[in-house]
Amino acid sequence: MIRLVPNHATRIKRSETVTFTFDSEPVQGHLGETLVAALMRAGHLNLREAPNDSAPRGAFCCMGLCQECAVIVDGQVVEACRTVVSADLVVERA
Repeated sequence: MIRLVPNHATRIKRSETVTFTFDSEPVQGHLGETLVAALMRAGHLNLREAPNDSAPRGAFCCMGLCQECAVIVDGQVVEACRTVVSADLVVERA
């Protein structure tokens, strides 16, 4: 038997909300969460294009093994799943 539990989402204490940009569009995130989590919550699922066929690519493993979530931060290619959100971060598609 499955027992449904009440939705306690409003009781979760989140860290401070900050704004960063993704392809020049402002995105809200919480300090300390991963960039990929904030981008997915904001509806950004296509983080880069595949080099061979330009197919959209995004988060896959979410733990730094596949490099599918690669983005550019401050001119460096980084994994969005291993990068922490901070205020005024400038993120671009890789």
